[in-house]
Formats: sequence, structure tokens, C-alpha cells
Amino acid sequence: MALTRRQRQVYDYIAEFVQKNGYSPSFEEIGEGLGLSSLATVHKHISNLERKGLLRRDYNRSRSIDLIAPKGKLKQALNGSAVAIPLMGRIAAGRPIEAVETPETLSFSDFTRSKEVFALKVTGESMKDEAIVDGDYVLVEKSETAQNGDIVVALVEGYDATLKRFYKEGSQIRLQPSNAAMKPIIIPAASVQLQGRVIAVLRKY
Repeated sequence: MALTRRQRQVYDYIAEFVQKNGYSPSFEEIGEGLGLSSLATVHKHISNLERKGLLRRDYNRSRSIDLIAPKGKLKQALNGSAVAIPLMGRIAAGRPIEAVETPETLSFSDFTRSKEVFALKVTGESMKDEAIVDGDYVLVEKSETAQNGDIVVALVEGYDATLKRFYKEGSQIRLQPSNAAMKPIIIPAASVQLQGRVIAVLRKY
């Protein structure tokens, strides 16, 4: 099981506190150290870490948090080997929109080890027949080339990005929506710059 960002912060705080002081912190000290005003929130994070096998508590004594050495994928995550995929902004599945980079990341340590992958949040319904709908995330492998039929992120006229199926037709490129109600974008190949190929779709419920 992966750790959330806050769970990692709680684990690291406890580890540093124990190393410095020789005993575990109280819930109050954890909350103060991490800026958490609610002890219930601290308790929730401690319980989650205990459930994931990263610590244990002795309910018969105070300052009873004992860290457990992580194993397997949790060890990899705590050692910093988890992949953090940059969330580059939104991508139009409809009319092209200006591509905007945002300083966020999505962590998918179990999904891909490639460093040439980024995520985009989909807006619009032009790819709905591919089950890619508004609000989904697409994982994109950086690439300046594509095969006919690939779902790509394409930069149109140098500044508008869109999500479509790619077809090269002579000197032109057809960016085909997967929505029968929408027409394709057909433009000269020189006006299209490929940013990458879609390798996965993620949906949050």
C-alpha cells in the first residue's frame, strides 16, 4: 500500500523525533510539529500507519509509538524511489485550449517507472467514445512521433493543446475526436507538434 504525502510526513517526523530525543513523540507534539490542530487527525494518520505495518503502539504506556522497518514497496517508497509524475495542467477533449503547466505532481509508484511520463486532466467530451471523459486524467509518454490511430497530445499552431487520435494523411494531419457529434481537426503537418502518446486513463470516483 502506498503512503499519502501526509502519512509520509508523519512517519518522517516520528523517525526524526525518536532519533533526536530517544523516545517517541506524543500526539500533541506530532500535531504541533506538523501544523495539525486536530488530535483526531493525528490519530487517524497514526492508525493508518499502524495498519500499513510501519509502526505499532503499546496502549498500556505513554509515548508508545514504535517504528517498524518498512519492507517491499513501502521500503522503496520511503527510500524515495516512488515515481512522481508531473501534472502538467489540463488537456482539451473538445476544442483546443491553451496548455498551462501547473506545479503539481501525481504519484504512481506502482504504475510506471518511466521518467518521461506526465499527467493531464481532461476537459470536454470529444473522446467519450474511448471512455475518456471530462475530469479524467490521462498518463502521457513523451514522444514527438506517433503511429496512425494513437491517442496523442498535440500542440496545434504552437500554443493550443488537444487530445485526439492521430492520423497522418499526406502533408496533413487529421486529429480525430472519438465523438460522432464532433468533426476532426485537419491541418498541415507543419502546424502540429506532438507532445506525447496516451498510455493510460485514470478516473477518480
